[in-house]
Amino acid sequence: MSKNIPDIDTDISSWYNKIVIKAGLADYGPVKGTMVIKPYGFQLWENIKEVFDSMIKKTGHTNAYFPLLIPKSFLAKEAEHVDGFAKECAVVTHTRLKSEDNDIVVDPESRLEEEVIIRPTSETVIWSMYKKWIQSYRDLPILINQWANVVRWEMRTRLFLRTTEFLWQEGHTAHKNKQEAEKETLDILELYRKLAEDYLAVPVFTGLKTESEKFAGADRTYCIEAMMLDKRALQAGTSHNLGQNFAKAFDVKFQTEDNKEEFVWATSWGISTRLIGGIILAHGDQKGLKIPPNIAPIQVVLIPIFRDAEQRQEIERYIHSIIGSLEDIGARYFVDWSDSSPGYKFNEWEMKGVPVRMEIGPRDVESNKVVLVRRDNGEKYSISFDELSDKINMLLIDIQSSLFNQAKSFRDNNTHTVQSYEEFKNIIESGGFIRCGWDGSDETESKIKEETKATIRCIPFDENPKNLNCIYSGGPAKHEVIYAKAY
Repeated sequence: MSKNIPDIDTDISSWYNKIVIKAGLADYGPVKGTMVIKPYGFQLWENIKEVFDSMIKKTGHTNAYFPLLIPKSFLAKEAEHVDGFAKECAVVTHTRLKSEDNDIVVDPESRLEEEVIIRPTSETVIWSMYKKWIQSYRDLPILINQWANVVRWEMRTRLFLRTTEFLWQEGHTAHKNKQEAEKETLDILELYRKLAEDYLAVPVFTGLKTESEKFAGADRTYCIEAMMLDKRALQAGTSHNLGQNFAKAFDVKFQTEDNKEEFVWATSWGISTRLIGGIILAHGDQKGLKIPPNIAPIQVVLIPIFRDAEQRQEIERYIHSIIGSLEDIGARYFVDWSDSSPGYKFNEWEMKGVPVRMEIGPRDVESNKVVLVRRDNGEKYSISFDELSDKINMLLIDIQSSLFNQAKSFRDNNTHTVQSYEEFKNIIESGGFIRCGWDGSDETESKIKEETKATIRCIPFDENPKNLNCIYSGGPAKHEVIYAKAY
């Protein structure tokens, strides 16, 4: 099967597109830029969703749902926000169609008095509701999240990484003071880091976005940034301290404990189905996906190998007892009884990235054993039935750790320091992250972006600008930053 896959080392873009389709994760929707998430891909998203949903509920957040349609006037209330999303908005202007000369046309009499926007993000509609819900400090904090779809009309799209419509979660919280809002923003960022590293096995840098890269309407945007196999950066999650911007735009005030009136402080934060693209591009190989066990839809696939009906019956009985062991340890499994050849099945499940393959033939039944094969490195083990539960548990833990360590080594080995702008340009051209000094000026940032297409991914929390000079201007560095080309 891998013979039909483009070379990951020379054409990772084509490799990625092919893998998404052949692994059964998604397909192209009928409208340009949209995608259909197939069951296997949606199971992966559901596992990610379940993990993060549990995290935020443990920290006091609750889920709600807000409308898909937003009055156009709402966007205009926050100037920076509307400027940031104006070019991506899908606008509804009419409410019905009619037949005319064997064609379907818009009924001009159904034009809306006020056009509505299909949500690109929900800050405006949510803050219009918070104005109704918040009067006193007793109403705060509000810690609401929603799982939803959004539409951003993209010019260049790629399945999962950038599509016109995608799935995400968006948290929107309201607080009584600046310190509480800032704490919320950073607490959520830490949950994103934990999700990425402990479950997706993707190491990330955490830090602050520059003014030019921050979310439209935010005071500060924090992010997690990951390195993909082509040495490009993927923004994997963002957490925004919105200050009082949206509260002022929608006149959301509250009465303080000492009977004063103040504007509410806000945050918003989100991750999306682009995380699935990140998993593919952080762990894949020429055979296909490598899905970390902690979020794999199927952790163990069982492949029965038999010649006739009699052998099948023997193996069925044996597998029945194995399934009991897998269920006891809570392993997610699938038994492939399809009539494809064993070799085809091996290739197919390697393509799908299932962490452990279990092969069961007549000899294995006779010897009370199974053969286990790791997807991450191909190692094989012949294991007795009595050892099976412990071995599978150990393998799943080890594969999860191994995928993270491999990705971290790759990132660290391709994160550079440089002594000159020429060296900077050469590394950016070939791919990689660069930690270097930046003088803090918008002019320097825009010039480097213009000349190299590289952007400041973040000002990392562990920055150390002392004794650094700006890589472009040569002046004293205000910050140590991470530069890279990005998706």
